[in-house]
Amino acid sequence: MKLSFARRSRRLAALATFALVPLCISSTAKSEESVRATIKMPTRGICAHRGASLTHPENTLPAFGEAIRLGAQMIEFDVAITRDNKVVLMHDQTVDRTTNGSGPVSEHTLAEIQQLDAGGFKGSEFKGTRVPTLGQTLQMMPDNIWLNVHLKGSDQLAIATAKIIQTAQRTHQCFLACGQKEIEAARSAVPTIKHCNMDRQANHLKYVEETVNIKAEFIQLLGGNSADPKHIQVARKNGVTVNYCCSNSAEVVSSLFKSGVQFPLVDDVSGMMAVAIKQGIPKLEPQFR
Repeated sequence: MKLSFARRSRRLAALATFALVPLCISSTAKSEESVRATIKMPTRGICAHRGASLTHPENTLPAFGEAIRLGAQMIEFDVAITRDNKVVLMHDQTVDRTTNGSGPVSEHTLAEIQQLDAGGFKGSEFKGTRVPTLGQTLQMMPDNIWLNVHLKGSDQLAIATAKIIQTAQRTHQCFLACGQKEIEAARSAVPTIKHCNMDRQANHLKYVEETVNIKAEFIQLLGGNSADPKHIQVARKNGVTVNYCCSNSAEVVSSLFKSGVQFPLVDDVSGMMAVAIKQGIPKLEPQFR
């Protein structure tokens, strides 16, 4: 179901308050099967790296809301596990760089994490922004945007993340960026969870072939400022969606699209969306359940 512009605006404005709330699935919510039947996922576009992280605090609801507003087709974010086994968004092993706290994520409880300021480092206008949980993040997302979930931990995190995604009815749009060991753990709990191969991540044919052989649905090329169209053709011919990390250069991103890369990861979402539009890729029109 498409929301009107006014309703979408109200929803994004409400999400920007970023008050931590538990994820609740209504008994009247659409089943994931019905969502899959009506949602068309993007085949190309911009992946917002940690959200609109050039202008907003990374891995936070304001950064995601801005990426959605700008029309990004994919959002990448990082998940980690707390001392009390809750899944939160955090790129680093510690909270030091992006919050006013210190120490490893794994040594904080969720309640302690929730007290930290995760926005002040980016600017005074973001002061008071909180570290979101995975559940809260999924709750705010449109049904038709790809969610690139980068695991910052091993088996325990993989299983917990997969279960949260399944409970939120988001397996149609989420994929775990992780190694083979972690995806095997995740699939022991949720067999249908999608995978982006992050083992021996590189930008050469061997990495592509390894990804095809393990039947991962996504690959994330890394390194250099270009991608070989022949390597991309091998991936796409075998049903592998091709991501590329990372660039904020209009020239590079334009070249990546022309080479066949489907989703380059960028921090400058606004600037790189302009590049995508020139390539004939329209902004995503978000659909919320």
